[in-house]
Amino acid sequence: MPEPAHSFMLTIHVNGVERQVQVDARTTLLDALRDRLHLTGTKKGCALGQCGACTVLLEDRRVVSCLMLAVMAEGKQVTTIEGLARGEELHPVQAAFVEHDAFQCGYCTPGQIMSAVGAIKEGRARSDDEIREQMSGNLCRCGAYTNIVAAVRDAAAQGG
Repeated sequence: MPEPAHSFMLTIHVNGVERQVQVDARTTLLDALRDRLHLTGTKKGCALGQCGACTVLLEDRRVVSCLMLAVMAEGKQVTTIEGLARGEELHPVQAAFVEHDAFQCGYCTPGQIMSAVGAIKEGRARSDDEIREQMSGNLCRCGAYTNIVAAVRDAAAQGG
């Protein structure tokens, strides 16, 4: 019989708030966010790091949270889709997605938006080709790619 995994109390700064979370050593950041902290905006898609639905920002860098252990985020800043808007005011990327109708079913949208925010912060959204390349890790089964590129382009132009 395998030994039980060790449990850890982590401190993670999520959306600007210090949070304590008890996790098993094998718990992914995605599961800690969704199941322990009840931040369900981050979606579980493939659980293989291939679809991008679970993209969050870790210290302002894009990560697929399904492939990252929660313990790796100890003491770090994590931003999820819930942390972008300021009250009723949408983040510029969120507003651009609405303006350009850059979603259909919406399942991939949180990951798409977080990846776009990261690409813009990294200075990697200067052309449509660069946007397509930087967003290539985020899949959309509905095929809203043209509108997604337009939304990211506009948000980047506005300093999003």
